[in-house]
Amino acid sequence: MSWLNSVRNALSFGAKPKVTSDNLWHKCKGCEQMVFSKEWEENQFVCPKCDHHDRIGPSERFKELFDEGSWQVIAAPKVAEDPLRFRDSKRYADRLKAARADTAEQDALVNAHGRIDGHAAVVGVQDFAFMGGSMGLAVGEAFVRGVENAIREHCPYVIFTASGGARMQEGILSLMQMPRSTVAIDMLRDAGLPYIVVLTDPTSGGVMAAYAMLGDIQIAEPRATLAFTGRRVIENTIREKLPDDFQTSEYYLEHGLIDMVVHRHQLKARLATVIGYLTAGEKVAG
Repeated sequence: MSWLNSVRNALSFGAKPKVTSDNLWHKCKGCEQMVFSKEWEENQFVCPKCDHHDRIGPSERFKELFDEGSWQVIAAPKVAEDPLRFRDSKRYADRLKAARADTAEQDALVNAHGRIDGHAAVVGVQDFAFMGGSMGLAVGEAFVRGVENAIREHCPYVIFTASGGARMQEGILSLMQMPRSTVAIDMLRDAGLPYIVVLTDPTSGGVMAAYAMLGDIQIAEPRATLAFTGRRVIENTIREKLPDDFQTSEYYLEHGLIDMVVHRHQLKARLATVIGYLTAGEKVAG
């Protein structure tokens, strides 16, 4: 080995990433079995043993959903950051900085425009890894921006929800995003365009009380936790034991609150079918 190669291998940027037990295996949160990370990723982040659907972010979702080479991320809107100069155990500005470093995203909702089996669509994806997918000014503005792009492109807006609710660090400003999103959905319907919601694990709080349950079509991934408030809070309020499957996708489907539960492997095809029905089968040329 030459002196140059020895130096290069000693430097962090020249070294090859090591394969270790930490990245070779993935422990499933559903069955707690160890699965090869490569197998898990190739299975669209669904456990091949128990079928548990793990949480995924915008990049992975767009790759799975859109036709190859057809999609483009819509620039994140600029909003006032830390408008209340909020601080708890940490400064809100520091929490934002850490979340951006961890996820490489500007905030918790990312939009992209592309084609799903040839059908044009604008798709928004909430990232639970970014401060629990919480809804603040940036998420509300991104939602409105996604709707505006769908109207401009004359195509449906599809939102994948994953959120713990409103972002407490923005106080009443975060709650104001609930009526803003409702007005945006009305704009989409006035334009005669579909609004499709895909509920993923978990969706709760202010997001569940706003745009997550206003879809023309409501779809959910299997066994997702869907709730406005916590199970324990409800049980303490009504003083009754709730069913074991309460606040799951399957419970919502059984009680008529959503239209269908769709496995991640079939989600692209099912969305293409739904969009085809709702848009009279129109496809993008070329």
